[in-house]
Amino acid sequence: MAKMTIQEKLAILSDAAKYDASCASSGGSKRDSRKGDGLGSTTGSGICHAYAPDGRCISLLKILMTNFCEFDCAYCINRRSSNVRRARFTVDEVIWLTEEFYRRNYIEGLFLSSGIIRSPDYTMEEMVRIVEGLRARGFRGYVHLKTIPDASPDLIERAGLCADRLSINIELPRDASIKALAPEKDAGEIRKAMGRVRLQKEDFDEPSHTGRRRGKFAPAGQSTQMIVGADDATDADVLGSANRMYGAYGLKRVYYSAFSPIPDASEVLPLKDPPLLREHRLYQADWLLRYYDFGLDEIVNRDGKGMLDLDIDPKLSWALQNRGTFPVDVNRAPRETLLRVPGFGTKIVDRILKARRAGALGLEDIRRMGGRVKAARPFVTTKDHHPAGLLDEAALRARFVKPEQMELF
Repeated sequence: MAKMTIQEKLAILSDAAKYDASCASSGGSKRDSRKGDGLGSTTGSGICHAYAPDGRCISLLKILMTNFCEFDCAYCINRRSSNVRRARFTVDEVIWLTEEFYRRNYIEGLFLSSGIIRSPDYTMEEMVRIVEGLRARGFRGYVHLKTIPDASPDLIERAGLCADRLSINIELPRDASIKALAPEKDAGEIRKAMGRVRLQKEDFDEPSHTGRRRGKFAPAGQSTQMIVGADDATDADVLGSANRMYGAYGLKRVYYSAFSPIPDASEVLPLKDPPLLREHRLYQADWLLRYYDFGLDEIVNRDGKGMLDLDIDPKLSWALQNRGTFPVDVNRAPRETLLRVPGFGTKIVDRILKARRAGALGLEDIRRMGGRVKAARPFVTTKDHHPAGLLDEAALRARFVKPEQMELF
């Protein structure tokens, strides 16, 4: 077998990494090399592939260290039994690629994951050596490192001291699904690994008796990813699992990745992929749980089946089922009530609260602030608007649903 060039490896291992969806950098430490004492920055901008919640756009070199893997997870294209072309980077090759791409302003950081080779500790050690090598050479860009759940705590600690974010994929929302589709993985061990990362981070954040901290451990926190649609889990299962992990492990983000048919797919997977809109609705619901004080039961119990409404967003769906709580007076309602109005985001609500101190607001004022008046109109009263009988219309939902052409075949 001819030796691969680094370009050939890059083509294989960057393509293999496209199924990982974790690319946000929110919460990373601010570092730069403008004083000439290093290379890279976590605060600049360049070629954009992902947006952080604070509006910064970042581009990451997203690769696997290798797509060889000893595990045989049914949903993974890199599983042991998959008939895909294999490649493996050396530690020095990844360091060289990252530095060269950074110097050319192709990237602003590195996202590194890997298949499991030899053992979890061996794989983790190689990945940590890459990031430690970059830091030793003065690389100050953002680094997101996928960690191996079974790796030793010492390696996880070294990873957290050199990477901005650590992530451990829970993969599927239910333990039974993990056991069926990824029998070599242990859901309990994955959760224990998440717990250890949280404890290590809290330990490093705690000042010592001298008032000094031990150092920065994964300053951008940890995240995880769930595949949606590879099993028969409902949206309530998915969001319930996410909700528990946010609370138990202090996760920054849970990423939802709609299952997509992969080449050489396992026979145990569904033949049809779920609609991508399901992934979008899950992200919207996730946002409501974290920032709008909605309860899980309020969002997913529309028809008793535990699924989100794909035709309209979760907040609008809730409002239509709870019409008795509306209309809301925009000029008097408290913040928590305004946050439940469809078309109002947290920024819009803050602007409304600030602006109404100067006088009563009308619909046009809300429109100028950025509110989606079309969505809010049936649910609010303002100085120049009252929804009258709109809320009682049986066909109110139809106003928000886009008509679809029927399938002919």
